[in-house]
Amino acid sequence: QVQLAESGGGLVQDGGSLRLSCAASGRAFSHYGMAWFRQAPGKEREFVAAISYSGHTTTYTESVKGRFTISRDNAKNMVYLQMNNLRLEDTAVYSCAGRDSIFEWLPTDSGPYPYWGQGTQVTVSS
Repeated sequence: QVQLAESGGGLVQDGGSLRLSCAASGRAFSHYGMAWFRQAPGKEREFVAAISYSGHTTTYTESVKGRFTISRDNAKNMVYLQMNNLRLEDTAVYSCAGRDSIFEWLPTDSGPYPYWGQGTQVTVSS
C-alpha cells in the first residue's frame, strides 16, 4: 500500500507555470503506475496524465498535450506534473493516484487507481 500527498498548487496568471509534486510513502513505489487527475467545480473528475512504473511510458489528455509533462523519480518516491502555459480552464483540484502495476499500459479512468492523495488547488487567473 502507498500513501500519497500532493503539493505545489497555488494561484498563477494565465500563461504561467506551476510544478505539482506527489510524495509517496510506503513500499515498492517503483512498482506503481501513477497518474494525475483534476476536478473543477461542478464538473466530474477528469484524467490529466499518467506514467508507467518504469517511467518509460506516458500518456496525456488531449487538452494538456504540449503544455504539461509528467515525470517520476523512483529513488525519491516522487511524481511530478510540470504545467506550462496554464489556461483559465486548467483551474481545478489536482490529485495524484497510484496503482500497483508493472505493466506499461496506463488506464485513463479513475477506477483502476485505488490510492489517492488529498489534492492540491490550482487556480489560474486572467
